[in-house]
Amino acid sequence: MTQDVSTLQAPAANADIAQWLDYQLALHAREIDLGLARVTQVAQQLGVISLTSKVITVGGTNGKGTTCRMLEEILLAAGYSVGVYSSPHLIRYNERIRINRQDVDDAAIVAAFEQIEQARGATSLTFFEFGTLAALVLFKQQQPDVVILEVGLGGRLDATNIVDSDISAVTSIDLDHQAFLGNTREQVGYEKAGIFRFGCPAIVGEPNMPATVNEVAHAKGAFIKAVGLSFNYQQLGDGWQFDGEHWHFSQLPLPQLPLPNAATTLAILEQLLPDLPLTAIQTGLAKATLTGRMEHFSEQPLVILDVAHNPHAARYLAQQLAALLQGRQCYAICGMLKDKDIQGVLSVMAPLVQQWSLVTIDTERGATAQELYQALPAEQNVSLFDDFSAAWRALTPKLSQEDVVIVFGSFYTVSGFKEVVQTIGKE
Repeated sequence: MTQDVSTLQAPAANADIAQWLDYQLALHAREIDLGLARVTQVAQQLGVISLTSKVITVGGTNGKGTTCRMLEEILLAAGYSVGVYSSPHLIRYNERIRINRQDVDDAAIVAAFEQIEQARGATSLTFFEFGTLAALVLFKQQQPDVVILEVGLGGRLDATNIVDSDISAVTSIDLDHQAFLGNTREQVGYEKAGIFRFGCPAIVGEPNMPATVNEVAHAKGAFIKAVGLSFNYQQLGDGWQFDGEHWHFSQLPLPQLPLPNAATTLAILEQLLPDLPLTAIQTGLAKATLTGRMEHFSEQPLVILDVAHNPHAARYLAQQLAALLQGRQCYAICGMLKDKDIQGVLSVMAPLVQQWSLVTIDTERGATAQELYQALPAEQNVSLFDDFSAAWRALTPKLSQEDVVIVFGSFYTVSGFKEVVQTIGKE
């Protein structure tokens, strides 16, 4: 239950980051409250609407985080200083704000929170808006060459959209967060394209682009650069080829992250920094990894962690998993949020899985293991658990070194599993 905001006291001068995060969660009545009026007002007070850095804004249903990661690694390899704002975090809040690959420390984030608290006056902010402003405060202080902003939800009304970017990208468009973004791909596309800017390139990595994306770009005066039109790519053996408006590269190293997002990454960079050296592109692509995205947690047995939580992401995960299985047994540990398309996700994954461990996510939005079970296709081998510790302890004795375990369904699932395994490892 949210506290009465009128009686809520801001953390004391010596408060730690955990106290600040608890305060922010209690401050605003709704966890998600889209709109730019409140956050813009406070941003103007803080003077963070405009940054001296080049700004890249990345939206999309899936692929935002991996695209941001590849941008970051390529730019760092080219010698640029880089700030990244992303969400959500897996283990520590600090993961959301990093500069030159380093998570910003508690003291700097708390100092930014204190500035925001002073500036906001009576204006209420959501947890995400507080975090976005903190990132902008820190980027204004540090002035990295390039700032990469990952959109939290949608685009048009997301807090990251208060900043005018030099270039924006929409990685993919599919159904997710329907209560906020609409029930059709056209509605979702309209919201995602809200990050486009007049006179600036707008990269679209979605091959089946809804007409609304083009319409928004035209209305805003942005220049659409879409896959299949302005850039193309294809895998060639153990490498791949990119053909854009300025760049034509063959035998690029295959990334550890999804190839469509790597192509979108290069389409962004060829518009923003056409003189970027090929060596930096090759180095960054080869180096980029992201926790919870086809993450190989262990090798024998092969345990893979993936935050896939909607059908679009599940289809990609299933494709990658099928290539790895090669007849091996596949066990799944799955937890999801109840506001996701649970049936859509599980029906995609079910043909690959021999045994399911379904786990209740213990949050207000979490689905129970029983709710997941009811969404599974019939005749599945299923066990239900109240927590990830019980699920992992029950599964471990059954595993051989050749087996594959996929842990997926939510950021909560990946972070919960990681914490459990670390705890068990210390026993």
